[in-house]
Amino acid sequence: MDLGTRSLGGTGIDVSELCFGTWRFGRETGGQTETTKQEAHAILDRFAAAGGTFIDTANVYGTPSGTAERWIGEWLSERDRDRFVIASKVYFTMDESHPNGNGLSRRHIRRQIDGTLQRLGTDYLDLYYIHRWDPTTPIEETMSTLDALVSEGRVMYLGASTMAAWQLMKAIGTAREHGYEPFRVTQPLFHAGYYHDVEAYLDVCAAEGLAVCPYSPLAGGFLTGKYTRADPEDPTAVTGPDGSRASIDERFADFYLSERGWAVLAAVEAIAEELGATPAQVAVRWLMEYPDAPVIPIIGARDPDQLTDTLGAAAIELSPAQYDRIMQARYDADGRIIRSG
Repeated sequence: MDLGTRSLGGTGIDVSELCFGTWRFGRETGGQTETTKQEAHAILDRFAAAGGTFIDTANVYGTPSGTAERWIGEWLSERDRDRFVIASKVYFTMDESHPNGNGLSRRHIRRQIDGTLQRLGTDYLDLYYIHRWDPTTPIEETMSTLDALVSEGRVMYLGASTMAAWQLMKAIGTAREHGYEPFRVTQPLFHAGYYHDVEAYLDVCAAEGLAVCPYSPLAGGFLTGKYTRADPEDPTAVTGPDGSRASIDERFADFYLSERGWAVLAAVEAIAEELGATPAQVAVRWLMEYPDAPVIPIIGARDPDQLTDTLGAAAIELSPAQYDRIMQARYDADGRIIRSG
């Protein structure tokens, strides 16, 4: 199948309607490498063959940090770089021993963009996110530094990842006040089981015309339906396939398992059966049909076949009633939001 395209917020460029996230590339979890270099390149081949043009990474992805960017750079070196939109991020440390090795100071941003461009084998980055909010660096310093990178042509557009709505508004206001290049794209945690928690952030995106590129659209794999509830009294008790995230990541339960999540999953699975689709496809499609802002989910995959399944989200449509059923699944019989814990 061929992916369609969507406008990337106020950037003036089009990207594939799904973005591929490379955070698994070279990452070691529980003594296992989640995606090897050979697997990574095969996945990127499959994504590009399906019309995928939008690739997301970060300086710290992989073990050691920088591995994902290097593997993408090697893959890009054999292709037309200009056909792809590459996003990376800055904030976290690449060197635990460095006294100024993290954050959003002018010094750290300058140092990290040099490394990112070198590893990717390119002289410009299409989209540069701040990975987190930095409470120790004045936002004026951060925005002025990012603005300079755009003026120099080393970065085309700016984005903001995980932060509170007020922090996003403060950054937008600072850029507006000083005439700096503003954020055009955001990357929050947002999936069918996690909406009200990020609703204020999404409202800012809608009001400011920002594109939304949610990470973890399948709630770490929970919304694929591959997990079974092991204890009716404990929403965090699950059984799943060997090697699945729940079996190798001790944070999985805290991040994704709740009564609300199980209620939303039941709605997703029922609609998948109605459509002859998979739960993963329905969960991703629900995000794609978010009505208030352009949403381009960042999908991941362990292998090309898993990627092909998720790409199928672009080939289905939810009726308004089906979309609302998933939204309403988060409420109890009295109309109250089900607790996330």
